[in-house]
Amino acid sequence: MSDNQHLLSRRVKALSESATLEMTRKSRELKEQGIDVITLSIGEPDFNTPEHVKNAAIQAIHDNKTHYPPVPGTNELRQAIANKLKRDNGLDYKASQIIVSTGAKQSIMNAFFSLINPGDEVIIPAPYWVSYPEMVKMAEGVPVYISSTVATDFKVTAEQLNRAITPKTKAMIFSSPCNPSGTVYDPHELEAFARILQKHPHVFVISDEIYEYIRFEGHHSSIASFDAIRDRVILINGLSKGFAMTGWRLGFMAAHQDIANACNTIQGQYTSGTSSISQEAAIAAFNTNPANSDDIRQMVISFKRRGELLYDRLSAIPGVIPNKPKGAFYLFPDISYYFGKSFKNYQINDSKSLALYLLAEAHVALVSGDAFGCDNCIRFSFATSEQQIELACDRIEAALKKLS
Repeated sequence: MSDNQHLLSRRVKALSESATLEMTRKSRELKEQGIDVITLSIGEPDFNTPEHVKNAAIQAIHDNKTHYPPVPGTNELRQAIANKLKRDNGLDYKASQIIVSTGAKQSIMNAFFSLINPGDEVIIPAPYWVSYPEMVKMAEGVPVYISSTVATDFKVTAEQLNRAITPKTKAMIFSSPCNPSGTVYDPHELEAFARILQKHPHVFVISDEIYEYIRFEGHHSSIASFDAIRDRVILINGLSKGFAMTGWRLGFMAAHQDIANACNTIQGQYTSGTSSISQEAAIAAFNTNPANSDDIRQMVISFKRRGELLYDRLSAIPGVIPNKPKGAFYLFPDISYYFGKSFKNYQINDSKSLALYLLAEAHVALVSGDAFGCDNCIRFSFATSEQQIELACDRIEAALKKLS
């Protein structure tokens, strides 16, 4: 068979495999060998889609709502999203400003394609979701990183943001609650960002709010609530996390009409509208007031309890410095204490070598922090049972004791 690698585009050659998917693949390979691997690497709720949402999809099939949907989403769904933004966030958007896509990831990519020219800079606070830099590169932009540590709860400051902005800056992207750290920016911190951004009218903000409903205290705050920069905020959200609907593939953006129109044009050329059945299910989901939803409430209670358990267990392991997540379902401890240590043929030099060691020795799958822009850390997902978390921590503690 001939090798066509040299014929591939520079674009695809510049991209890296998703670290979360890479670790999932490695753990699957071990499982296929009969090894009991505990997977703490997947960013997916271990809950099922609420019954009323599934029933809406079933009814849509019976009603033959199986034809091509409008590219930006049905009017009914876009209005339901606009109503949700008003109800839950106090934000006023017209249905025409909403673009529905096949997941929040596509919504972000649409935003980048609509904004970025070759060489434009995009500011990304670290730690960040693994796909942000690769998406910027795909749009021929240049990622610019702002660092943080566990000592600052993985938050960057408005001063850091101000120093990172240049005439080439086109956008900033961040998530709150954050994947991978569970960090949540409070209203005062978001206001400080907004004051800086107000001084730089050439800079857009992509606010990834996919974990909005998974918060362990307080109420969700959006940077879109600040009127001075509202027209330059692109709000991203969806159903995957809050409604445990990862497989339904539906996300959305809310943005200034010019951005929404541009993304409608882009989407019309490479995916068109997302599944008509998923859209009908989404209407039922977005019409659900989270304050009155037992499904959401019980899921958040479970995640909070698991996060506290994992925090307590990791805090008891020498050299592991965990942060306490305020939302999402991740914990991102600093594990740099183990760099330079070894066991048998394993030499720990960085987060990736430690993650591979723990996979091989403890049979626990994690994701190394280098993929998130913080090589001193490792991401734990606690989207699994408390029993599995306890067993995983037992194994990890035993494996780390072997390093010297």
